[in-house]
Amino acid sequence: MRIRTITCHNVYNFGASLQAYALMKYLQNLGHQVEIIDYKPDYAKYNLWAIGEKYRRNLLVRCLYYLYVVPRRMNLKSRRQRFDLFTQNMLTLTLKRYQSFNELKNDPPEADVFLAGSDQIWNVLHDYGKDPAFYLDFVPMKSVRASYAASFSISQIPVEYKDLIKSKLAKFDAISVREKSGLKILDDLKITGGNVVMDPVFLLDRRSWELLASSNETEKYILIYDQENNSLIKKSAIKLSKMMKLKIYAIESLYPMIYAEKKIKNIGPLEFLGLIKNCEILLTNSFHGTAFGILFQKEFFTFKRIHEKVNSRMIDLLETLHLSDRLVDQPIDNFNAKKIDYQYVSTLLSYEIQHSKEFIEHVLKIAK
Repeated sequence: MRIRTITCHNVYNFGASLQAYALMKYLQNLGHQVEIIDYKPDYAKYNLWAIGEKYRRNLLVRCLYYLYVVPRRMNLKSRRQRFDLFTQNMLTLTLKRYQSFNELKNDPPEADVFLAGSDQIWNVLHDYGKDPAFYLDFVPMKSVRASYAASFSISQIPVEYKDLIKSKLAKFDAISVREKSGLKILDDLKITGGNVVMDPVFLLDRRSWELLASSNETEKYILIYDQENNSLIKKSAIKLSKMMKLKIYAIESLYPMIYAEKKIKNIGPLEFLGLIKNCEILLTNSFHGTAFGILFQKEFFTFKRIHEKVNSRMIDLLETLHLSDRLVDQPIDNFNAKKIDYQYVSTLLSYEIQHSKEFIEHVLKIAK
């Protein structure tokens, strides 16, 4: 079948790139002709001078923000180039790039099935969550509309968006979301038949990811993947490093990881996989960091996000796999905790993955 997916595939984010690849690759492995719609509206284009709303209000704060952030973004140019290479070499995109919803609606790609997702495509606190493209509003009526592991990433839809979102999702032939909280949102919107499935990265097995992982590291280390400069992660890393005599490696972006012996900046998705694959312990507050920690069967701890409260997907994943004790909101003072029983986790994971694959089979049967 001709299948077209639409997601946040090219936003210089490890998880976004890898989940887009995983869904595409899994469907290709089933024998289908799959392309990711190359959708790049203005709000999704990289902007060196992008600034959060809370920093706009005060002139002094805005100037200080630019003085700090813009040079650091410029310093990450090599990282963006590695992402561009990943997109070019690993993702099968539509020949045409669409730069607006109107472009997409006026000349949509042809397909038997259109899949929206995964990632936070329905998070109305961001531009893409309000974009009709991610609700498949451009799809011709003859084609199947479905979502795979789409995420609202919030616990409830603001009242002012409820009617709009309900009207969009009512046109879908099949809906799956990534979190149980997403299912509650669908129920609240009176959208029936929703399914909870695993993030696309789980559709590919551990061996598939190991073959992609790129790393030259030879020593043992604790890996830090911290998306908001979390002081609890810092305290835990320093404590565990001394206790276990392991060096601290940190994937560094906008926030300086001064406490790490090795700061890693200019890496792409494949090097990201390699760093997780080869670490001894992973400390993170990232959903996809957690997901790959599980896939590579690592000892890990996931810290709740503080600045941007998008914890529901991490909570649901860890609860599903009976790993809730790995979600922490205080410093880790020791590493005497019982090691993760990955034989047991794998059994639970296999069941969830099978359910996810059955959902995809259901969607394809609708098209047939």
